[in-house]
Amino acid sequence: MTSTATHGVPAVDGFETELSIGGMTCASCSARIEKKLNRMDGVTASVNLATEKAKVSYGNGVDVADLVATVEKLGYSARELLPPEPAPEPEPEAAAAPATGGGAPDAQGESDAAVSALRQRLLVSAVLALPVVLLAMVPALQFDNWQWLSLTLAAPVVVWGGLPFHRATWANAKHAAATMDTLISVGTLAAFGWSLWALFFGDAGMPGMRHGFDLTISRADGTSTIYLEVAAGVITFILLGRYLEARSKRKAGAALRALLELGAKDVSVLRDGGTEVRIPVDRLTVGDLFVVRPGEKIATDGTVTEGTSAVDASMLTGESVPADVAVGDSVAGGCVNTSGRLVVEATRVGSDTQLARMAKLVEDAQAGKAAVQRLADRISAVFVPVVMLIAIATLGTWLAVTGDATAAFTAAVAVLIIACPCALGLATPTALMVGTGRGAQLGILIKGPEVLESTRRVDTVVLDKTGTVTSGRIRLQEVYAADGTDEQTLLRLSGALEHASEHPVAQAIADGAAARVGTLPAAESFENVAGLGVRGTVDGHRVLVGRERLLAEARIALPDGLADAKAAAEAQGRTAVAVAWDGEARGVLTVADAVKETSAEAVGRLRGLGLRPVLLTGDNQAVADAVAAEVGIDEVYAEVLPQDKVAVVERLRQEGRTVAMVGDGVNDAAALATADLGLAMGTGTDAAIEAGDLTLVRGDLRVAADAIRLSRRTLATIKGNLFWAFGYNVAALPLAAAGLLNPMIAGAAMAFSSVFVVTNSLRLRSFT
Repeated sequence: MTSTATHGVPAVDGFETELSIGGMTCASCSARIEKKLNRMDGVTASVNLATEKAKVSYGNGVDVADLVATVEKLGYSARELLPPEPAPEPEPEAAAAPATGGGAPDAQGESDAAVSALRQRLLVSAVLALPVVLLAMVPALQFDNWQWLSLTLAAPVVVWGGLPFHRATWANAKHAAATMDTLISVGTLAAFGWSLWALFFGDAGMPGMRHGFDLTISRADGTSTIYLEVAAGVITFILLGRYLEARSKRKAGAALRALLELGAKDVSVLRDGGTEVRIPVDRLTVGDLFVVRPGEKIATDGTVTEGTSAVDASMLTGESVPADVAVGDSVAGGCVNTSGRLVVEATRVGSDTQLARMAKLVEDAQAGKAAVQRLADRISAVFVPVVMLIAIATLGTWLAVTGDATAAFTAAVAVLIIACPCALGLATPTALMVGTGRGAQLGILIKGPEVLESTRRVDTVVLDKTGTVTSGRIRLQEVYAADGTDEQTLLRLSGALEHASEHPVAQAIADGAAARVGTLPAAESFENVAGLGVRGTVDGHRVLVGRERLLAEARIALPDGLADAKAAAEAQGRTAVAVAWDGEARGVLTVADAVKETSAEAVGRLRGLGLRPVLLTGDNQAVADAVAAEVGIDEVYAEVLPQDKVAVVERLRQEGRTVAMVGDGVNDAAALATADLGLAMGTGTDAAIEAGDLTLVRGDLRVAADAIRLSRRTLATIKGNLFWAFGYNVAALPLAAAGLLNPMIAGAAMAFSSVFVVTNSLRLRSFT
């Protein structure tokens, strides 16, 4: 069936759309959906488990309704994600009213609701399951009819708490598929079903029944044995793992939201000969003139038609020093106007802007970075059917050899119960909880198990310069005083004049001067000379501070010593500012983004882990080389535009390297998502933090080395836990099939496997 309406965005060879997919629980789910969609004629699909989205390209013979129907036939939900409709342009008298959102449901709100529901399911199940487990495993707590209390408490856990697993099992069964959900559902229902049979038709319901704690291996009377603690405990442990996973997955798309939220929400456009009208940004069109006041974000990419100012583009370009702009200069949407009023003509809007293209880069990088399929999911494809076959074979063999239906069913159920992944459910979340808890104490946030595999293979670490290796804030550096000029006086007069300016370079000089000489006097007759500097009177002296050209216009030349100092500073990529008063050049001040005190030590630690450091920056080559030399890095990529940072990372990967990227700005977000391992500095932007796999909260580059070590240790712990969890199943299954597995031994073995996994994970608390 093909409907008459076709949504989606026109593409070169047809249409493109994005679907929101619901109900996926593991990598095999996304793989099954992707495989089914790609079997449709003219359809190319990529399904991302982490973002729960499918990007689909399709031809004229297919429409979105067909795509949605195909997904729904597999037992999952699907809906098209439509782009938001432009808001209507307000009338001039209503221009001040804030824009309100609407349209499609808030995906983040839906995700939060799902996580909240899972948390409620976990808490209720845990409260009910705890006494069931204690009563079964501690004989001293048992009393007359305790088993009926256990049934009352366990039933809601198995039926309501395990409902997501039962639903997924049924949906998979209809398509002849099996996942870990299948094993969880079948194992817990088998344990619960056998317990019901033993309670109502066997001897387990007798008032004086007790569960002993006999560790000998012998054939057991199945009619007096119940497995309620197994059923309730497994459901609760698996819910815990799913909850931790859901919390991590909820933030998967936050990098894109953080990028898009950097843009302005509304803008003042000039209408009818200069009248300002406030409209939503999505109503802007190419050619519109709009006003940007000091402190406001530039609404979209454009060209300055009126005014001068300094624009802070650090969030987009990584440049630490704001750039002076005047009439004719280009500006990018999302940047912040720091001083003067600007009128800008829009040249690019919507998806064509630099900010939108960067968001697209992050989205593409995340979509192309397939989630690592967890070991449990990979093994379950074989493990689950094998366990089923063993259980059926056990039942048939016992019936054929002994003819004892009770013994046969007991052995078959024991096979299913011993295969219940109790320790398997704890293997990953407990190691993650302890590892991430210890990491938080050290200033390291690990987002989930998917990111850990990369840390073992990383051999190259790419370091963004601004905000990562350096502080990201310009500060006063060297002070060069002319012969006969006192340095304190130079700082006092220049700092006082710069204090009256809003320019970021001026503020850096003023702050540095105040820190070195104390309170600064007030400036009089202050004047800002656009693009050149400032002039005014301080303590009776006529002072000029700014570019060399400002002094030249006052017929003041720099002496050779100051000219050499200025040239040397600029050769190192620093900003040099000339100072003169009373008709003579008095000094040169330099400002720059300072290297963090710990960066050199951090680079040494990274080398000690066998990693090759690379410096990557949008700053000029001179600045990059100076910083690299100071911290001990040999490989440098400078003057790299934000979109080109991704290309550098890809080039290194094509050379056969496994790349980790450390950054802190929006301009690093796409590269962080593209790299094999992204480490975001927590002192940076939300976009960078959400795009990274690891977050370094303290903003100290030395933590990057600790993060990699902790991640490797956590991964090794998870693998050890998984090995034990599966090893215990492999060793116990033959005993269960032979009818030699006492139910209490099964319970004790399961408890011991869980204790072992937790204890092994707790060793991460000693990580230093």
